[in-house]
Amino acid sequence: MLAGISPSWTLTGGAALAGFHLGHRATRDLDLFWHGQQMLERLPQSAREHLVADGLQVDTTQTEVAFARLRVTDGIEVVLVDLVADSAGVLESPMVVRFEHVTISVDTLHEILVNKLCALLGRAEIRDLQDVKAILEAGGELDRALRDAPEKDAGFSGPVLAWLLRQFPLRRLGQAAGLSAVSLSELEVFRDRLVERLVQAAKPEGPA
Repeated sequence: MLAGISPSWTLTGGAALAGFHLGHRATRDLDLFWHGQQMLERLPQSAREHLVADGLQVDTTQTEVAFARLRVTDGIEVVLVDLVADSAGVLESPMVVRFEHVTISVDTLHEILVNKLCALLGRAEIRDLQDVKAILEAGGELDRALRDAPEKDAGFSGPVLAWLLRQFPLRRLGQAAGLSAVSLSELEVFRDRLVERLVQAAKPEGPA
């Protein structure tokens, strides 16, 4: 549907993780990034036209210079499509994959891990913490991601993230998201360990 848009986009976030990397959770959100671009310009309109041409109903629920959100439905299911002009660019070149007879770009696990750590600084979304947990359990490198995060967000700070995670209303958000008691307990243990690692990583090394 949207593969023909020019310039081309890169799939990232939960949909990239669930659909192409880990398959650890379901999602009805699509994050389409235009890396290295300052503004979306006509891209939201172009996306809307492509989707409508395929018989879908599209409502634009939010629009800004570098961000737009489309609510897309076929009358039964609803998907939120976020369009993002990502001026920070990429740390790694995206993967190129074949999907339903089209070729699309998908962010790497490391790219998504860095983006998720930066996202945790600015919003209290339990899915971001779930995704960080899944990526690290799949072999993601936290220390490397912490070194790279300031390239995506100049204001990134590991100690600040540790402080925010301590205040994270995990139990309330987990219950609202329908997590089981076991899943919620596992996520709380992970959060506490992540805070410890963030604090440890911020400590200056001693004299040689």
